[in-house]
Parts: sequence; C-alpha cells; structure tokens
Amino acid sequence: MSIIIKWLILTVAIIIGAYLLPGVTVSGFLVAVIAAAVLGIINLVLKPILVIITLPINILSLGLFTLVINALLIMLMAHLVDGFDVQNFWWALLFGVILSVINPILTKLFK
Repeated sequence: MSIIIKWLILTVAIIIGAYLLPGVTVSGFLVAVIAAAVLGIINLVLKPILVIITLPINILSLGLFTLVINALLIMLMAHLVDGFDVQNFWWALLFGVILSVINPILTKLFK
C-alpha cells in the first residue's frame, strides 16, 4: 500500500511543480499519474546506472552533477509521456529541484 501512496505523492508533486513553472506543462491528472509511474521506473532502473557511470564527475562536482542526471531523466520522461512537456534543459533542472523539495514535504505531511 505504501507504494501507491508514494506514487500519489509524486503525482501531486508533479502537478505542483508544473503549476509553479511555466516551462513545464501537464495536460491532466491522468497524465501526471502516468508521468509519476514512468519517473519512478526510470529512477529505479536508469538512475543508479548513470550515477555509477558518472561517479568521478559527481565526486568532482561535490554531488551537483546528480542534478544534471535528474534533469536528463525528466527530459526522457517528457519524451516518453504524451501530455507532459518540458521546454528545455533548464526547466527540467529547475523542475527536478522543485520535485526534490516538494516530495519530502508532502511525504511528511501524509505520514
């Protein structure tokens, strides 16, 4: 049951992030639910591989390169999910930062 709650929290975070940023658009709630599922799968499968591959760059940048990886994964999600659009890399980077801030706040509120 906790997976469904985390999924819905990520969905709400995606909707809030899209509302706050003019460069990110979500066409509806169902699209946000699908985007949350796709982002969860991408983060589960691709993110650990990319973090390991880019570990030297990540160490040199004191972990800031993880933000770049998050932005690239968000752009991949935008490419895969119809109805979810990100204008460019910088909007994806800012969207990733906003998701990183909003998601733990919502998780604490709903527990």
